[in-house]
Amino acid sequence: MDLKNTVFLPKTDFPMKASLATREPELLAYWKEINLYQKLRSQSQGRKRFILHFGPPYANGHIHIGHALSETLKDVINKTYQMKGFDAPMVPGWDCHGLPIEWKVEEGYRASGRNKDEVPILEFRAECRAFADKWIPIQSQEFQRLGIIADWDNPYITMTYAAEGRTVEQLGKFLLNGSLYRGLKPVMWSVVEKTALAEAEVEYKDHTSDSIYVSFPIVQANHPALTDVCAIIWTTTPWTLPGNRAIAFGQDFDYVIIQNNDSGKKYLLAQALKETVCAALEWSNLQTLTTLKGRDLIGTQAHHPLHGKGYDFAVPFIHGDHVTTEAGTGLVHTAPGHGVEDFEVGKANGIEIAQPVGPDGIYYDHVPLFAGLHVYKANPSVMAALTEAGHLLHAGKILHSYPHSWRSKAPLIFRATSQWFISMDSTGLRDKALQAIETVEWYPGQGKNRIKSMVEGRPDWCVSRQRAWGTPITLFVHKQSGDVLRDPEVLARIVEAIHQEGGDAWFSSSPERFLGDKYNANDYEQVKDILDVWFDSGCSHEFVLKDRAELSWPADLYLEGSDQHRGWFQSSLLEACGTEGQSPYRKVLTHGFVLDEKGYKMSKSLGNVVAPEQVISKQGADLLRLWIVSADYSDDMRIGPEILRQQEDIYRRLRNTLRYLLGALEGYSDAERIEVAAMPELEQWIFHKLAELQALHDRSLEEFDLTSFYYALHNFCASDLSAFYFDIRKDCLYCDPVSSGRRKATRTAMHYIFEHLVHWLAPVLSFTAEEAFLTRHGKTGSSIHLQVFPSIGESWLNPDLGKRWDKLRHLRRVITGALEIERAAKTIGSSLQAHVTVFANKTLASFLEEFDLAELGITSGASITIAQPPAQAFTLDDVPDIGVIVSSAEGDKCVRCWRVLEEVSSHDNSLCHRCDEAVSL
Repeated sequence: MDLKNTVFLPKTDFPMKASLATREPELLAYWKEINLYQKLRSQSQGRKRFILHFGPPYANGHIHIGHALSETLKDVINKTYQMKGFDAPMVPGWDCHGLPIEWKVEEGYRASGRNKDEVPILEFRAECRAFADKWIPIQSQEFQRLGIIADWDNPYITMTYAAEGRTVEQLGKFLLNGSLYRGLKPVMWSVVEKTALAEAEVEYKDHTSDSIYVSFPIVQANHPALTDVCAIIWTTTPWTLPGNRAIAFGQDFDYVIIQNNDSGKKYLLAQALKETVCAALEWSNLQTLTTLKGRDLIGTQAHHPLHGKGYDFAVPFIHGDHVTTEAGTGLVHTAPGHGVEDFEVGKANGIEIAQPVGPDGIYYDHVPLFAGLHVYKANPSVMAALTEAGHLLHAGKILHSYPHSWRSKAPLIFRATSQWFISMDSTGLRDKALQAIETVEWYPGQGKNRIKSMVEGRPDWCVSRQRAWGTPITLFVHKQSGDVLRDPEVLARIVEAIHQEGGDAWFSSSPERFLGDKYNANDYEQVKDILDVWFDSGCSHEFVLKDRAELSWPADLYLEGSDQHRGWFQSSLLEACGTEGQSPYRKVLTHGFVLDEKGYKMSKSLGNVVAPEQVISKQGADLLRLWIVSADYSDDMRIGPEILRQQEDIYRRLRNTLRYLLGALEGYSDAERIEVAAMPELEQWIFHKLAELQALHDRSLEEFDLTSFYYALHNFCASDLSAFYFDIRKDCLYCDPVSSGRRKATRTAMHYIFEHLVHWLAPVLSFTAEEAFLTRHGKTGSSIHLQVFPSIGESWLNPDLGKRWDKLRHLRRVITGALEIERAAKTIGSSLQAHVTVFANKTLASFLEEFDLAELGITSGASITIAQPPAQAFTLDDVPDIGVIVSSAEGDKCVRCWRVLEEVSSHDNSLCHRCDEAVSL
């Protein structure tokens, strides 16, 4: 008899080699063929909805690894909720307006020698629209290649006419409730891009600045000691001195007048900073003349240090709460046109808001000495003029963190300009937002404090940009009064036009179209600024969640990187609180940034960029997806060749687990199924482990901590299954008769293990799980992604049984350790050649006698002796009172199952009783 054909070895078409790079596109084609997304929507009708609002990526290039992380994590969570029995639609979208696209179009102009300002605005906007139109389908295909299941045929796009119309409608709500106003304020300004920037568009980098001490001669004072004294200020922005109009002091600080005996000149500065300043100025021959309180400086005036050279005005001393004695001189150079605090204190004291710098960073023609100079190049000229005037006391360099544009990478300036703002306080927007923050669940929890502190301290929301590509700020301002027109009828006409023709209608139409017969167009200025792009995306909850029938408002979840606390999370919150009075989301989940393997920020210049398409083309999208849930995504994550190799090892273990189960289940049907209660204890323990995993899965999803679950799932496959259960049960699976109850229990357990495992893996290893599912069930138009998670039997969870088997596995380590020693010494080959004798105390022996130790140790025999382990026995320090001696099993080797048993010698066919029964069936 050919005994090989009587052994039930695993058999499956599921290959060991994944070949994901070629197999994944085949599965994408299958999903398209069966119209998977629409099938999901059809079968989910009537279920409770779970709405994850897909934050819009920007349509200006190939996706990067941060996109892959963020959008895939959304997909993993959405699929998990879908498989939990929710209706979880996913509507993707794109952000299309704003500077990044304008910048790219302008680069093309510069390369061809064209001047952007000479291009008609409608032509320019059409080129920007075409640029976004080019990249949306490219990014869509790249996201789909990641295995993200969404309504890719019907995305939302912020530049569609409908979206622009709804955005203008939302702006109108702020207009009509009185919170939208035009005001002169300092904003972060890019002189390269010639526009105001939002905080979310700013990055802080180390920057070396000029650091100077300057003297201001006091010319008028209420205190006699201030006669012939110069005030000392310190600044790291010498170019702002042409805009100086005041000096701020702290009214409760102590100030001193010192005399430099080498020069005979007298100077005023804060007492607390005297030693630091004098050391920097290298002054040692000093004399302290008088001590004053800050309030004694009220009414004091100085001359500008460039007095007589066009700066012939008084520089008053004013109290400022922002003044400190932590650095500088305790006297703060105040240029209201170049700083937020300077502006506020200047406005409060009636100080002129000087605006010496134009939008391109060049001093206006009326600025004395420096007209036509660029602020980036002005410092040497300013310092030279101060030196000539005798008021530059010291010049040095300082390295500090300084704001830069994250697009042009150029340093920013603060520049007072006329902008459109949404008030944070006049209609209670700040309070509404702070109250709404308390109603939201934040994951991780520190996100709440982060956004709360940002909202508490943020200035009014600057929503205007001096650019061309964006949703227009559709406002009219009366030329004489400066009042903005607040007329619902005019607004309705504007909204209707934008809905029909898009934002271009604002630039192509005459004012009369919107103003109608009620107003004289000659009396009104038509605003030509565009909206901050963050206002666009901040309105997406309105034109996506409310306007799509399959969605609902508010969203259950917003999910983005942690930088969006100052970006999309905040703009969405403020927009919704201003128009709806509540948050547009119930929960917010944030993830960290992606760094290289050494923890450095990725940079093309460093050569450490990991591009998604490179990983996908070599190792497959499932490997990227596995990496995402294998690391703690609530913190910054690292990726690189070595980390991806580690993920390959994990993936291979998971895939081999699926492959083994598929092979073991070949030919399995419900006819073999038996009840859990009728199974051996080992199988009941497996069902207990499945129940534990399901409970962990529920907790992990509730806390959005999927990493913990998939870490446990991997350990289950590697330790509980491969190294324990499969290892023990392969003898039963291969060699027991098909009628064996133990074999039926094994195959039934493996059926449930496979079904739970393939479903749990589906949200993450979306392609691999699909491949395994179709291998088992066939391509009948079905998909693992159309399934719901299988239920857990009420009796499966058995904590007492779990503790019992935990104890057994702990003790079993002594048996497996002893066998490993003998195998290494080559006294035995296979563990089936061995007999183990276990020495234990009475209590442990009584416990161990309840189990078949030969079966659990995968030996041919086992016996238990109640005694202290002899000296030659193998022991482990952390398993006291037990020892094992390994000897050769007595008997002959069964040629079918390879166990060594005495019963084999009585059979002419060299088979054990079990194998003899199996082959005779």
